[in-house]
Amino acid sequence: MEEIDVKKQFEIKELEINALLEITKAINSNLPEESLYKIYNFTLRSNLNIRKLALFVLDNDWSCKANFGSQCQYTRIKLLPEFKTIQDITHLRNFKECEFSEFDIVIPVAHKDQTLALVFVGGLDMHNMSYENGDGIRFIQALSNIIIVAIENKKLARKQLEQEAFRKELEIASDVQQFLFPKKLPNTDLLKVEASYLPHDLIGGDYYDYIPINKNQFLICVADVSGKGIPAALMMSNFQASLRTLVRQTPNLTDIVEALNYQVLENTKGEKFITFFAAIYDIRLKTMVYVNSGHNPPILWDKKNGLRMLEDGSTVLGAMHPLPFLNEGFLTNLDDFLLFCYTDGVTETTNEKGEEFGVESLTKYFSQESTSLKDLKTIHQDLIVALDLFKGKNGYHDDITILSCRVG
Repeated sequence: MEEIDVKKQFEIKELEINALLEITKAINSNLPEESLYKIYNFTLRSNLNIRKLALFVLDNDWSCKANFGSQCQYTRIKLLPEFKTIQDITHLRNFKECEFSEFDIVIPVAHKDQTLALVFVGGLDMHNMSYENGDGIRFIQALSNIIIVAIENKKLARKQLEQEAFRKELEIASDVQQFLFPKKLPNTDLLKVEASYLPHDLIGGDYYDYIPINKNQFLICVADVSGKGIPAALMMSNFQASLRTLVRQTPNLTDIVEALNYQVLENTKGEKFITFFAAIYDIRLKTMVYVNSGHNPPILWDKKNGLRMLEDGSTVLGAMHPLPFLNEGFLTNLDDFLLFCYTDGVTETTNEKGEEFGVESLTKYFSQESTSLKDLKTIHQDLIVALDLFKGKNGYHDDITILSCRVG
């Protein structure tokens, strides 16, 4: 009799070793997760003569990955909350009657102090009160641990690959965005242009530009696309290319804005829009034509008129075609002025009380007589410092773009 028991134990050990070898071979062959779960299911069901089993694995949520011999189909049943905190082999008789009562014990599979899976086992010899310490249960725990850790490593490797791919995409989109901005801005006695760009994330949705048209005229603009990230950067790249092409074709700002609106709507199907301000200044004629398409009104200061907000224009671009209205702003006899453009990241910066920086803070700053005497870099530095002090411990929630132009 003892000889038969020893032989039987030897056969079981041989099966267990073979099962471990098969599982290890499958893992080394880099089989997909589904195949590993199938091998796990088959091994425990056929080789080790286990009657009932359900394997629940924590992914984004708990779900059943292997199940056999049970009355219920556990692939369709959610894991009860009381099981999620189990850290030791536990008798199910300690729990109230539920769908899982047909099992005898639950075996946790942990890695680095985190429970990754739970193995529900049924059909055990309930007269043997020490069965949870038996070799069979320890083997189930070991085999489950090998499978789950291998799959967890697969998930981690896949996540790292995805993160690396996303990082490269971000780098590419960031490079694309950098090409949007002019490499050099004018800084002469007659004309000075200064820009400051502080992206909230690696990639933002703001855009500014200075485009010479001829020896007397230039276009200056600022824009903000709804949304952030790679889609916003690519959309703005397309917008910039369209704008520069249109400026070479026509000096008519109304025609340019109408064409841009149509192209944005065609590209985004109304799912995104762009706020846009553009002005064309003629140095010889001392005139400025501008269109404000739903953008934050730039501030214009000149000696004769003081401060003005440039609001004439249209609604946002990309929302509808044709535009419901489009009015050009036209300013004459403008030869000594400061134009300050910005995106809503400036005015919508909030402090710890939830208050916004607001347009009033900007107009108050530019109302000071000393502001008109400052160089553009100093003006930008003043405002960035003011924003930083205003927000306190709050973070910035949007990109901040400032574009200034001084003539005379």
